Amino acid sequence: MKLREIMDVIDAKVLCGEDLLDTEVLSAYGCDLMSDVLAFVEHQCMLITGLINPQVVRTAEMMDMKAIVFVRGKEPEAEVIELAKESGIAVLSTQLPMYISCGKLYEAGLKW
Repeated sequence: MKLREIMDVIDAKVLCGEDLLDTEVLSAYGCDLMSDVLAFVEHQCMLITGLINPQVVRTAEMMDMKAIVFVRGKEPEAEVIELAKESGIAVLSTQLPMYISCGKLYEAGLKW
C-alpha cells in the first residue's frame, strides 16, 4: 500500500516527506516500545507510534523504515522532523488512536 493511500485510510496529514508519498509499504507495526520494534519489524514496514522523541526516528532509520505515523494528533518538535527529513523518512500524523489506526489499515489490506 502506498503512503498516499495510507493517508486516506487514517485521515493523516504529512509532516515531512511529501516527495515519498508514492513509497510502497508492505506492513505496519504499532508500538511504543522501541526495543520491540528492533526485535520484530519486517522489511518495508511503517511504524505507528505515540512517541514523538528523536529515538523513534533513529529506530526507524536503523530498521530501514520509510515512514512513521504519529497517533492521537501528536506532532514532534522541529528537530525530530528535521532528523526524519535527513534520514529520508516520511512522517505522518493522525488524530486517531493507535488501535483504530492499526485496525483501519489492516482492514484496508495492510498486514503485519
